[in-house]
Amino acid sequence: MSFTVIIPARLASTRLPNKPLADLGGKPMIVRVAERAMQSGAAQVIVATDHADIFAACAQHKVAVQMTRADHPSGTDRIAEVAALIGLPDDAVVVNVQGDEPLIDPSLIAATATLISRDVPMATAAHAISEIDEVFNPNVVKVVLDKSGRALYFSRATIPWHRDGFAMSKDVLPAGYAPLRHIGLYAYRNAFLQEYPQLSVSPLEQLEALEQLRVLWHGVPIAVHVTPHAPVTGVDTPEDLARVRQFFAQ
Repeated sequence: MSFTVIIPARLASTRLPNKPLADLGGKPMIVRVAERAMQSGAAQVIVATDHADIFAACAQHKVAVQMTRADHPSGTDRIAEVAALIGLPDDAVVVNVQGDEPLIDPSLIAATATLISRDVPMATAAHAISEIDEVFNPNVVKVVLDKSGRALYFSRATIPWHRDGFAMSKDVLPAGYAPLRHIGLYAYRNAFLQEYPQLSVSPLEQLEALEQLRVLWHGVPIAVHVTPHAPVTGVDTPEDLARVRQFFAQ
């Protein structure tokens, strides 16, 4: 399947100022993310930004980049603008790769893109949780699927709740229990991507602070690729940045 990767990138970050431009082995983080995305088999990879410094860094390293408006409320809105600006057709597949994922698995990008169809205009990814602490961590978003591998619900709560297992103990994972952790990677059919900014905010989205619940609330299916391996985490903290810098220093 042919697909386009668009990487939204903002310079503002409360914990890591100028994060997209952080040096990773001689290249800015946003360039490293784009290079990983290029290994996925994407027809094209484009950075979407509203900041001149990010634009200049991409141009210097010959990474395709597109300036956007500065008033977008989310990265999804930003990539929708770029998809429209470059004239992608309605049936084009667009993958949103976060700009702080310099070690993202290229095969995960491709696998998520392949789930898009006319009937399923959005897809994402997940992996099985193996640590009990993550099961009860509200910062770890969980997802439950139907028999077709489509999302039934996303939550910060522990879903599904293992009634009998947790009645006995909440210190270990019950036998055979493997809840799924959501991975923040999204693919869209462009026709739906262009509709998305007009969808009204849902009460579930507001309660859980999870943007993807807006899609389910409006009755739009989301396919989920379940990968057997937990992906390397992105860069959110100074500790994450130090870890990733060690990788690129090898």
